[in-house]
Amino acid sequence: MPTKEQILDALRTCKEPELGKDIVTLDMVKNIAIEGGKVSFDYVLTTPACPLKDGMEKEARAALAKVPGVSEVSINMTASVNKDLRLERVLPPGVKNIIAVGSGKGGVGKSSVAANLAVCLAKDGAKVGMLDADVYGPNQPQMLGVEGFKPVADQEDKIDPAENHGVKVFSMGFLMDPDTPAIWRGPMLHGAITQFLKDVRWGDLDYLIVDLPPGTGDVQLSLCQTVPLVGAVIVTTPQSIAISDVRKAVAMFKKLNVPLLGLVENMSGFVCTNCSHLSHPFKEGGAKALAEKHLIPFLGAVPLDGAVCESGEVGTPLALSRPDSPTAAALRSVARQVAAQVSLQNHRRRILDIETVAS
Repeated sequence: MPTKEQILDALRTCKEPELGKDIVTLDMVKNIAIEGGKVSFDYVLTTPACPLKDGMEKEARAALAKVPGVSEVSINMTASVNKDLRLERVLPPGVKNIIAVGSGKGGVGKSSVAANLAVCLAKDGAKVGMLDADVYGPNQPQMLGVEGFKPVADQEDKIDPAENHGVKVFSMGFLMDPDTPAIWRGPMLHGAITQFLKDVRWGDLDYLIVDLPPGTGDVQLSLCQTVPLVGAVIVTTPQSIAISDVRKAVAMFKKLNVPLLGLVENMSGFVCTNCSHLSHPFKEGGAKALAEKHLIPFLGAVPLDGAVCESGEVGTPLALSRPDSPTAAALRSVARQVAAQVSLQNHRRRILDIETVAS
C-alpha cells in the first residue's frame, strides 16, 4: 500500500502553472485518504474559474499513477478564492477581491463585458457581486435583469442588493429617474461610492466587480482612494482611436498603483452568419499589441456579435442566453483569465509581505 509521504512526493512534481510552485508547497492538497491501492484527496484551486483546471487534474493523476501500489485515483476538484488581505482593514466586510472594469472611452462594450464577466464567474461557482458605479449611464440593472428593483433600508440603515443569475447587484440606477441626467461633482460621487460599499449588505463574495464610467474621472479616483483594488480590467475595441484612449486609462491606474489584470479586445472580428467569413470591421490586434508594449496581460478577444446587445436588453447576458456561441466561449475564457490574474496578484502580494516582514 502506498504511503502518504509517497503521495505527497509525487504531487510535489505538479506545479501550479500561474504561481510557479508545486501544489503541495502551495497547500492545495487536502484530506489525503489511502485505502489499499485507492488514493483520494481534495485539490483546492485558488479560484473555481481556473482556466487550467482540467490540465492540472490530469497532471496530478499522471503523477500518482507512477507511485507503486496505486491502482485508483479519486480527485475532488474544489476551490478557495484567495483574499486581498488589504481588505481586512477596510470596507466592505466579507468581500475577498474588488475588480474594476474600465475603458478609455465610451461605446466599447465595457458594461456588456462586465456583466458577462460576472455571470461567467458565478456560473463557474464563485460568489460574485456587481457594483454599477457608472453614475452617468447605469446599465447593469437592465443587463442583469433587475431593472425594477427598489432598494429599502432596514433598521440599521443597510440595504440588501438585488440578485439575479447568481450575482448580487447594486446600481445608481436603482436610485435615479432614468430620464434625469446625473449632474454630480467630485465630493458627491465620492460619497455615493463610499455609501455603496459601506451600506449595501454584500455578504461573502469572492469577487466584487465594479463597472466604472468610461474615461479617467472622479469615480475612478474615488474608488481607488476608498478601497484597495486587486486590479483593473480595461476594455477596448481594436481601432486606433480607442487604443489611444486606453493608454490614458493604463497611465491612470499605474499612477494610482492599481495593478492591471489585463486588456480585453471587444468587437474583435465578425463572422458572417451566412457564409462564415471572418472580417475585421474595426481592424484587429490593437489591444494585444498595446498589452505587449506595456507588459500587460492580454485577456482575450471577443467577437462582434449582435446577440450581445439583444441579450443585454432582455436582462440575460449572452454567456447565459447563448452559451454554445463562439462569443460566449470567448467571454468565459476572459473571465477565467481574470480569475487567474487575481490569484496571481494575491500570491505576489503575499510573497512581498513575507519578504518585507523578513527584512
